[in-house]
Amino acid sequence: MYEPCAECSFPPLAAPYDGALRAAAAWILARFEVRGIIASGTIIRGNPGPSSDLGLYVIHARPQRQRLQYTFEGVPAEIFVNPVRAIERYFRDEREEGRPITAHMLATGYVVLRRDDVVDRLREQARALLDASPDPGPERLRMLRYVAATSYEDARDMAEIDPATAGMILGRAVREMLHYRFWHANRYLPRDKDLLDALRDLDAELAGAARAFYSSEAFERRLALAAQIADQTIGVHGFFEWESPPEDVAED
Repeated sequence: MYEPCAECSFPPLAAPYDGALRAAAAWILARFEVRGIIASGTIIRGNPGPSSDLGLYVIHARPQRQRLQYTFEGVPAEIFVNPVRAIERYFRDEREEGRPITAHMLATGYVVLRRDDVVDRLREQARALLDASPDPGPERLRMLRYVAATSYEDARDMAEIDPATAGMILGRAVREMLHYRFWHANRYLPRDKDLLDALRDLDAELAGAARAFYSSEAFERRLALAAQIADQTIGVHGFFEWESPPEDVAED
């Protein structure tokens, strides 16, 4: 057993989540030099599913980062331990990748422990990042379009040779097309489990085609739907002419 955290604040949670969060906070304080703890995820938001876990973000006073998975009071927990410099680097990198996971955890989570102002500063940065947009630029969009078109072309080429491989590649191609739709709209990429719902809000017609694609068992039907999705997103079915900008290469 660890000493309970007297300086912590906890959201109102039902059992076993309340005890799990308190036990996790005590465990974290016994192991790390903590500047702040933020709890996030569906358990904290009050709508947990059967496999939901606690998401705990620890702002570390030492220049060390670590990721851990443990169970507290029967509840699984993912623990992300990072110093401030690493968190700010994640903000930048995840914006480039279109997936601001760290910013979402910090901006929408519940502050369990705040030992100094850095917690508020990081949360302000996180909210500003979420209010911004990924801004991929024309070159990035062109490359994303190329990758999706190439995958779709590969799937068609494999259709008669190896239907199983063709189906695998086709599923990836459609996912890349849907991601392109978000990038083109200057929107962050949702998690896979939220993708179709988020797509419905962005483009209801495309979301309908995507749901039909993923629900269909017949490969020919999936191939036809993939062509429709390509028309609605990347606008090509394979090879198209393009060029990257010139890039200087340092000589030895």
